[in-house]
Formats: sequence, C-alpha cells, structure tokens
Amino acid sequence: MSIQAPYGSWRSPITPDLIAAHTIRFGDLALAGDTLYWLETRPAEGGRTVLLRRSHTGTPEVLTPPPYNVRTRVHEYGGGAFLVASEAVYFSHFPDQRLYRLVPGKEPSPITPPQPLFYADGIFDPYRQRILCVREDHSLSQAEPKNAIVGLSLTAGARDHAGDLLIEGHDFYAAPRLSPDGRYLAWLAWNHPAMPWDGTELWMAEVQPDGTLRSPRKIAGGLDESIFQPEWSPSGILHFVSDRTGWWNLYRFQAEHSEALCPMEAEFGQPQWVFGLSTYAFESATSLICLYTQRGIWHLARLNTETGRLTTFDLPYTDLSRVKVGNGRVYCLASSPLDPPALIQIDLATLQPQTLRSSTTVPLDRRYFSLPQPLEYPTEGNGTAYGFFYPPHNPDFHPPPGAVPPLLVKVHGGPTGATTTAFNLLIQFWTSRGFAVVDVNYGGSTGYGRAYRERLNGQWGIVDVGDCVNAVRHLVDQGLVDHQRVVITGGSAGGYTTLCALTFRDCFTAGSSYYGVSDLEALTKETHKFESHYLDTLVGPYPQCRELYRQRSPLHAIDQLSRPLILFQGLEDPVVPPNQAERLFEALRAKGIPVALLVFPGEQHGFRRADTMKRVLEAELFFYGRLLNFTPADSIPSIEIANLPSNRE
Repeated sequence: MSIQAPYGSWRSPITPDLIAAHTIRFGDLALAGDTLYWLETRPAEGGRTVLLRRSHTGTPEVLTPPPYNVRTRVHEYGGGAFLVASEAVYFSHFPDQRLYRLVPGKEPSPITPPQPLFYADGIFDPYRQRILCVREDHSLSQAEPKNAIVGLSLTAGARDHAGDLLIEGHDFYAAPRLSPDGRYLAWLAWNHPAMPWDGTELWMAEVQPDGTLRSPRKIAGGLDESIFQPEWSPSGILHFVSDRTGWWNLYRFQAEHSEALCPMEAEFGQPQWVFGLSTYAFESATSLICLYTQRGIWHLARLNTETGRLTTFDLPYTDLSRVKVGNGRVYCLASSPLDPPALIQIDLATLQPQTLRSSTTVPLDRRYFSLPQPLEYPTEGNGTAYGFFYPPHNPDFHPPPGAVPPLLVKVHGGPTGATTTAFNLLIQFWTSRGFAVVDVNYGGSTGYGRAYRERLNGQWGIVDVGDCVNAVRHLVDQGLVDHQRVVITGGSAGGYTTLCALTFRDCFTAGSSYYGVSDLEALTKETHKFESHYLDTLVGPYPQCRELYRQRSPLHAIDQLSRPLILFQGLEDPVVPPNQAERLFEALRAKGIPVALLVFPGEQHGFRRADTMKRVLEAELFFYGRLLNFTPADSIPSIEIANLPSNRE
C-alpha cells in the first residue's frame, strides 16, 4: 500500500551505494574479426578503466589486470586509448601515459619511452607494421604541448620508440585513417581558437613506400565547417560527416568532389570532446549502418550510398553511440528511458538486439522509473528551447493532497554537448525521492543543428541561464512544480551555468556545482591546451574582452549571490583548477551565505571513484533537505554547512 509522505522524503531503492558500487561506464569499442573489445570504467575499483574482449560466442574476458588503467590524456578528455593490431593489443596506461603492448596471458610491456609524451586515436598500418596515432608532446619548454601525427614501429626489437613524425603544424589533430590499400592517409586538423565543432579541416596525403607522407592537401572543412569521423569504404572511397548545410550530414569524396549522401535536418555527428567516436560503419562497399539524432532522440539506420535511401530500424532504444559493424552484426552502446546503458549487438538479418553487458551489475525494478516527457518551450528572442521533464515517481509513496514537488534543474556540461532520454540513475535517484527533474538542452546544445549550437556564441552565461529559467517558468505555469523550491545543479560548464543562475537570476532556491567554473578569466589562463581558447567563441577574445569575462564571472559578483550553494571539487582537476571552488567558498562564507565545500583527493574532472560518488549524492540530498525543509528518508551523515541558520532543522 502506498504511504503518504512529503515530496523529497520518500525512501528509494535507488541508493547512493547502488549507483556508486554497482554501475560501470563504457568507453571505446573495437572490432577485430569476430572479437569485440571495449573499455569499462569501474567506480568500485577506484575509477580504473579496464579493457575487455568477447568473441561472438564467448564470455567477457578482462585483459588488463590491476594496476593497469587504460586511459589517455591527449586533449585531457582522452578517448582512443587502445587499438588491436595482429595478435596484440596496444593501450595507454594512465599513470605514465606510455603505450603498452599486451599479448593475452602475458604481462603488458611498454613500447614508448618514459617521457611526457601522450598517445591517442591509434590505428594499425599492416603494410608497414606500425601504429599511426596522435601524439601530444609535453616535454617542450613552450607554454603549450605540441600535437602531431606519428608512426610507431612494431617491428621486432622496436622499443622505447617515441614515433616518427608524419605531419605537424596545426594546433590539433585527430582521426588518422588509412585507406584499405595503404596508399592514402586521411586525418582531421584544426587551429586555435576553433573547437572541433566550430571549424575543422579534412586532409589527405599519399603514403610513400618508406612511410612518409607526400602531397598533403585539404579536401574539405574550414573555419565555419565542422568535419567529423573520416572513414574509408571497403572499396577505398573516403566518407565523412560535415555540417556545411547547418546539419551534420554524411558525405563521400570521389573524383575530386564531395557529395552529400542523405541530406536531412538531422545530426549524424557529435561534438568531438574525445577521440574514437563513431556514428557510422560500413556493412559493405555500398551500404553503411549509421546513427542520427532528431529532437534529442537517436536512431539506428541503414544507408544505401548509391541510392541515398535511408531505412530506419524499429528498435526500443532512444540513445545510441559508438557503432561498429562486422559479420552481419551491429555493435554499439544503447539505452532507453527504461533500459540502463548497455553494450549490445544487433543481428542485421533479424534486427533482434542482444545485451552483451549492462552498465548496472544488479537488477533494477522498473516500477520506480520516471519516464521523460519531451519539452519545448518559449525562451528569449522569440526562440524555442528544449529539454526532458521527469515527474516524481515512486509506487510506495504519494504526496499530501494539493502538494506540488520541488524541482531539480539539471544542466549538462560542455557547454557544447547534449542530454538525451537515456536511462540515468542519477535522475531516478531524485525522482524516486519525490523531486521533479528537468534536464535542459539549452541554446548551445548539439543535436538541433548548427544554428541552435551557435546561439551560445558570445552569450555563455546569458542564453544558457535564460533557457534554464524559462524551463522553470514553463513548468510552474503548468502547475507541475513548486516555484518556492527550485534547485539547480550542473558539472563543469553546467556548474558555471548553475553558478550564474544563482548569481544573476532570482529563480532558484539553492544549487550545487560539481567542479564548476566561477572565474572565466582564471579559467582561460589556467586550463589545458584543448580548451584554452574555447571562451574566445563563447564569451569573446581575451584579453580584449577582459571586462566582459569579469562581468560574467560569479566570483566577481559575490554581492549579487545570495542563494545557498554546495560545491564538489576534485583536487587534481586539470580543467577547472580547485582554487576556483575554494575561492568561491571562502567568499560566500565571508558573506554569510549557507555554503558547503567537499573536496576529493585523487579525483580529477569528473568523479570516478565509488566512495566519492556515494559521498556527493548523500551530501547533496542532505543539503537540499536542510534548505528546503524536508527530511530525507535515507540515513545520511551530516556535512558542515557554513552559515546555516540554527533554526533550520
């Protein structure tokens, strides 16, 4: 029988322990013959990323035992941390960033020197017995590391080889891809201040018998065109994704001409925060299996490259990524509002999906899941913004008559990124306790075309905040949430939006910032190379726009911030240095605002350890409970909240 209890106080089986200790996150996929390789990040193992493999008929096998941690730091966000070559696997070990050779059953051995050289996005060149990859050189005395594409010899006796330089000169490189006959190499390149979703270039060169490159030339892309995922068809035709029409669509390059394969108002690409992303793969020389998204929903389809016919498969998933194809099967990561993220395979003859590995290691009861409702609502400038609304839901509890729930506004990171309807335990954690959640795809989010993405240019801290505020107003006007109990949360760039919303608007009761930005000027001076000019587009060129940076920084507007705040920060964060959270905490404490700061040694940008994940969920729920005047059913250890009035119980 359902029990009447106030919103926010409901007891839930979706506990911090469940989320922290019984979930994994998937990373890169690779397919070699009928064997699938993939990465899992395991909070229960201290956030270690593990390499596994599975033959078509076999069971998962762990290839990298402790202490090996398969993760690269190229561009800081990594990706493309391993590759399969002949009988061996090569991977980047996070502590030293060296590449290691792994023959199953034997101890891994390093093949690159013990120097500050990072490697990513490698492929195997069978014609010259080498790895082609992106190298980031941190050994130089200059302010920024140097990026290049190099070749690493795998011939007998090759060891401690830093790589033969193949191409350099651009600030960034990605996706070296070798033609099937080994005669041509394609790659992506771009320069400051562009990010890869702003403007990238697709290059191609002939590969000489000695492995050097001849006559490199740009064949697509530019300052206002983003190129994504170059791939060669089995017949040797170069394909890629471009947003030259305002949408990331598929193209092929032949006879010195780029041809659109299936023009439509949909996105076949993604923002390249990490290496190794894939939204399409070849089934044959004239057929590819692809992913595309419209209105935040991802689809899997077959595209005939000769006729342009796109056939969308009828599948239960709404979020898909990292597609691989081989042996009549599709492999990818998939999720739906009811299905936790999983590694799946789909038989192309029957279209029957099979889960190979789930992100949750214990069964979940679907009765406690809140289902997302697509949201489109008016926002500033006569525009439309998007998101997904999750009403509170728990079959064991119901609210008092006439009560409306508190609202949690969730702000995704990036800010160039997107939220989807993929099942998210972190959302269900709140909805099963009696919170409503709105997950906002504010202006600047991907999946809605380039024009929507560019709404944020020069307007970071303005457009994103406005879209969050208008989401709240829309839900309040419909009577769905309590306007006096609205909290906002976000991580990284989402943390910045959270801090701006609490500082410059009066819509929110309280908030939480996970490794969020509070000082834009400090960020642009202190962050890593990949994002060191990101704010040139989002805010304005620095130092010409220095005053604007200060105006948009919550740390420099403490006099306007009067809402309670809890801050979470990793002490080894190279993206948003810990001093940003520490300075904000001290400023708020001095001002007398209720504030808490939890810092975590060993954590970087994005928490990976089970004990950290458990602690932050407990602390955030306790914080909201004290400030919104409800008592969570869970037994949660208290945290120190500076300046909390003594009459708050």
